[in-house]
This record gives sequence, structure tokens and C-alpha cells, in this order.
Amino acid sequence: MSEPHIYIYAEYQVSLPFSQLDWQPINDAMKKFPGLLSKTWLSGINTHSVGGFYAFDTLANAQNYIDNLLVPFAGQVKGSLSVRVFDADATREASIGMYSPFFER
Repeated sequence: MSEPHIYIYAEYQVSLPFSQLDWQPINDAMKKFPGLLSKTWLSGINTHSVGGFYAFDTLANAQNYIDNLLVPFAGQVKGSLSVRVFDADATREASIGMYSPFFER
């Protein structure tokens, strides 16, 4: 896997238990976006918020994903979306020191 340059944390406030989410077609749609290296699904404890942690190759590809998948999906599920974008390059060495699966030692 390529090393990420951008991380995204995204969360939808929809009160949807993960067990009721049909994630397979969502995964298929996500895989069509260029530059997406990985996603880890997240499910809020006692909140049923649904979200994820994403790794991208470039900021442009991450922004395209936010604008053309995350934002429209929030509208479809009538949920409130929170997105944070992080610079993976700035934290590379520290991440290696914590055995991040994204970076080789």
C-alpha cells in the first residue's frame, strides 16, 4: 500500500445502529474514488453515529471524496456531517514510532 499524505475523519450524526447500515454498496461506491488508500469504519458507542477514518494519497483526491461522496450522502440520510482533514506527512515519524500500519519502519 502507498503511504498516505492525507487523513480524513468523518462522522454522520444519524442515530443509525451499524447493524442496520447496508455498508456493502457504500464500500463499492467508495472504491470508485481515486486516491482512497483505506477506510476504517467507526460506529459510535451509545450514539449510533456512523463514520470512518480514511487515508488518501493527495489533498485533491480527499477533497473530491468529501465533496462528491460524503456531503451528498449526508443529504440522503438527513444527517449532520462532521469532517476533519489531517496532514499525514507532518506526523509520519511520530506514527512510525507508534507502529502505524500506514508506514513501514
